[in-house]
Amino acid sequence: MSDPVADAIAAAQRGALIVFPTDTVYGIGTRPDDAAATGRLFDAKRRPRDLTLPVLASSFAVARRLGMFDDRAERLAFALWPGGVTLVLPRSPVSADWDLGGDRDTIGVRVPDHPMALAVLAAGPLATTSANRSGEPPATTCDELEAAFGEDVDVYLCADEPLVGAASTVVSLVGALEVLRVGSIDPETIARLSAGEGPLLDSGPPR
Repeated sequence: MSDPVADAIAAAQRGALIVFPTDTVYGIGTRPDDAAATGRLFDAKRRPRDLTLPVLASSFAVARRLGMFDDRAERLAFALWPGGVTLVLPRSPVSADWDLGGDRDTIGVRVPDHPMALAVLAAGPLATTSANRSGEPPATTCDELEAAFGEDVDVYLCADEPLVGAASTVVSLVGALEVLRVGSIDPETIARLSAGEGPLLDSGPPR
């Protein structure tokens, strides 16, 4: 019997597109280190190339290899990952040559809090953006996803119930802290935690 998660991992690793649920909205993703793969993702989304594809990782340790974390980023990752905040950071040497569109000096990284997403990401990080055509609301069901992307996507991993959530909050830490998009975590919480104010949400290191 076919394993859908294994099928999705195999598809992403060969540069095909997959759809999978996250803790925010459905994501459409592929391997980030293959320019042809990320090109297919831009085409499927009809996303302008001057926008940058974020990258999802399975753990803080993986994300830390992709971006340059300062103290603020460490504090936010420690408090809020896995969860709904995307950190925009200077790229590391590992991700420096990835064709993610937009700004080639920065990378947006996030560790999602969803078991199926983490199972897929265990095989490696994925360039992942919300599963919708640009300008349209994110799809919430498998029928909507398949209607939007059809055969552009090789593997659809769908939840039993509609997936309705807020997009991640996007925070730039390149220079002064800037909230680029308000999502599931409010800016006041971001500012407080990045400054080291208030209790952290875990007593151990980020996962």
